[in-house]
Amino acid sequence: MIRLVVVDDDFLVTTSLKTIIEASQEIEVIGIGHSAEEAVQLYQELAPDILLMDIRMGESTGLDAARKILTEEPKAAILLLTTFSDDEYIVEALKLGVKGYLLKQNMEAIVPSIKAAKNGQSVFGHAVIDKLPELLQTGKTDKSCSVDLTERELTTLSLIAEGLNNKEIAKELFLSEGTVRNYISVLLEKLELRDRTQLAIFFYKHLN
Repeated sequence: MIRLVVVDDDFLVTTSLKTIIEASQEIEVIGIGHSAEEAVQLYQELAPDILLMDIRMGESTGLDAARKILTEEPKAAILLLTTFSDDEYIVEALKLGVKGYLLKQNMEAIVPSIKAAKNGQSVFGHAVIDKLPELLQTGKTDKSCSVDLTERELTTLSLIAEGLNNKEIAKELFLSEGTVRNYISVLLEKLELRDRTQLAIFFYKHLN
């Protein structure tokens, strides 16, 4: 059973989300909050598997809460849920290292996204994914890379940036999925990054 905390400043939204999510019978909503401050408090008190929260919540945002939580617990799995697909939010969310950025208009994707995040995957709605290459290249000036990467590591990194999963990368490079996972682990260690989303950001900023 996946333990989930839901935070949104709209009481109707939190109630609706709880009903939709628990209908899957694989996820239990163990806490509900309505502000960024409550999000931080609930995470610290309940240590959920996943924190699902809105971005726009009064003076403090879900990004503020995510920043505080991830500073204290870098491995926290946070999904941001919003009706807005503003570029500034997307870029900031990616930089923070959240596990997903989903749009409320796509409610049917929420449960599968929670399950994917629990399995360590990063999940972003199609509207977000379509914007990534353009957003991650906007305003960049530094394309240098001081880290020594092998040709195979560079190829793996480029395929991650294209959005391919481990199985697809393995097929593309004629490798086993286990070998691909090893390459990704090495990349994360060499580049001192947290997940494959940050690997994609690194590629677009420094190598593309």
